[in-house]
Amino acid sequence: MNAPTPAEPQPTPPATLGWSVGMPALLVFLWSTGFVGAKYGLPYAEPFTFVAIRFALAGAIFAVYAWWSQAPWPKGWRAVLSTVVVGMLLHGTYLTGVFVAISEGTPAWVASMLTGLHPLLTALFAGITVGERIRPLQWLGFALGLAGIGLVLWRSGSGSVLPAAGLIACGVGLAALTSGTLFQKRFGTAADLRTGQAIQQFAALALVTPFAFMFESRVIHWTGEFVFAFLWLTVVLSVGMFSLLYMLIRRGAVSKVASLFYLVPPVVALESFFLFDEVVTLRQVAGMVLAGVGVALVTRPPRR
Repeated sequence: MNAPTPAEPQPTPPATLGWSVGMPALLVFLWSTGFVGAKYGLPYAEPFTFVAIRFALAGAIFAVYAWWSQAPWPKGWRAVLSTVVVGMLLHGTYLTGVFVAISEGTPAWVASMLTGLHPLLTALFAGITVGERIRPLQWLGFALGLAGIGLVLWRSGSGSVLPAAGLIACGVGLAALTSGTLFQKRFGTAADLRTGQAIQQFAALALVTPFAFMFESRVIHWTGEFVFAFLWLTVVLSVGMFSLLYMLIRRGAVSKVASLFYLVPPVVALESFFLFDEVVTLRQVAGMVLAGVGVALVTRPPRR
């Protein structure tokens, strides 16, 4: 679940091993639980309805926090519009695509792996649109990523078929995550995390709410399982995880996060196995490994 980059304050060196290693690892773990939490709560609410109430509560929390802490709001309509577009892409479309995919029967770890390939597409389209040179090692990474996808999606004679609607939703989410990252890189402003997230959450809410009214019953079963999943996804992830990311950026430890994000799909697969009995074959494990190596090669900084 890709975090928009907030305004970057002057970094301070990490003071402890916990901030340089432990906190980035915690962030990756929390990120992985977003996919599991979606699967845990979706039996009790339809996907557009689920994400709509999540965006509403998260936006309200950020707005109140921004008011209480007197955080600066974006200045000028261009800055506001850029924040709105990023919110609609990274939250409204990407996150909703993941929820729709999982609701259609896509395993949580498959959704995490497919959408986790966005660094490959981001690097590829950056090379096409802004003329950034694609290095030979990156081309190898693209090839390994495609091979990994092939191993995961390829069906053997006795294998189960992954739902087409779920894969399409993952594709839409991946495209939104990639385009949102590129848009933010080119046009995004250095918005404050608190006010920027409030605007982005409400922009995502405005995007998905009409779909909930057009295509869903909007019935929510407020079971204990749903309340737990909803509060975890909203308070712990939408608010707590982004706050942790902000603190990591302040301490200059955000680079540690990038090096650990390749572990998200395997962590999701392990969590899904124990919680939902989702089985991963050796062929699919090999696909995850290839895709992770591909992403690592694409995002590896060039030698100087």
